[in-house]
Amino acid sequence: MFGARNVVFGDPEQAAYLLTAHYDTCARLPFPNFITPCQIGIYLLYQLLICAVLIMIPSILGGTVGALLRSPLAGTLVAEACFVLLFCLLLCGPANPSNANDNSSGVLTVLDLMASLPEAQRAQVCFVLFDLEEAGLWGSASYRKAHRKASQTQLVLNFDCVGDGDHLLFFPKAGVKRNRALLERLKAAAGRAGEKALVVWEGGSFYPSDQAQFPLGVGVAAMHRARGGVYYLGRIHTKRDTILEEQNIILLRESVLKLLGQGNEKGL
Repeated sequence: MFGARNVVFGDPEQAAYLLTAHYDTCARLPFPNFITPCQIGIYLLYQLLICAVLIMIPSILGGTVGALLRSPLAGTLVAEACFVLLFCLLLCGPANPSNANDNSSGVLTVLDLMASLPEAQRAQVCFVLFDLEEAGLWGSASYRKAHRKASQTQLVLNFDCVGDGDHLLFFPKAGVKRNRALLERLKAAAGRAGEKALVVWEGGSFYPSDQAQFPLGVGVAAMHRARGGVYYLGRIHTKRDTILEEQNIILLRESVLKLLGQGNEKGL
């Protein structure tokens, strides 16, 4: 789908678990992709602000050109061309060379788990690196279409931006929350580790990543916590995305191996 080239290690049809991350790189932007998964209102306000800027810049430029040329049509054409250009730069502009957190951290977590998983458990797990997440989750959509029946019942742990922050949050979808036994297993694999914490968020949340394609998807991300208790993710998509804490990857490895070790012979 849309030329997506996913990288798959393992048997997608027989595995009980999918451990995933996206490997494509976002475009470098002048502003961060600021995400507050547990406070959807703040996230939407930020997105509206970005949309307002994207509309305002072409409008001002088009209005200026139209006034100088005394041609409303010329102004409209310039505004529309500018808007299309900005939109294209957002989706497929020059790749951001600073991508420690988004998503080198997720790819490294998957590779670390591949190297650490005991041989006796490898048949239960399929590792997938998705393409085209930044363009709109096309890689995971393509994978889901190709393996719809198997992925209907697989637990999917998707690691996206896990390198920068002391709070490693698990965002389970509704299907996981309804499965109390599965949810309790996730919670048993979480907990505090010194200054860091692994937290299974059971309230309402919105984390825009590839786990959204799967019924039993769980998004995993590292967050900072503001004084008011707001979990947030920043810096990504900009030149400031340079932080990747190795301890986060180690903690996730230990947590996931613990989770997999709790499974029965069928994995779930």
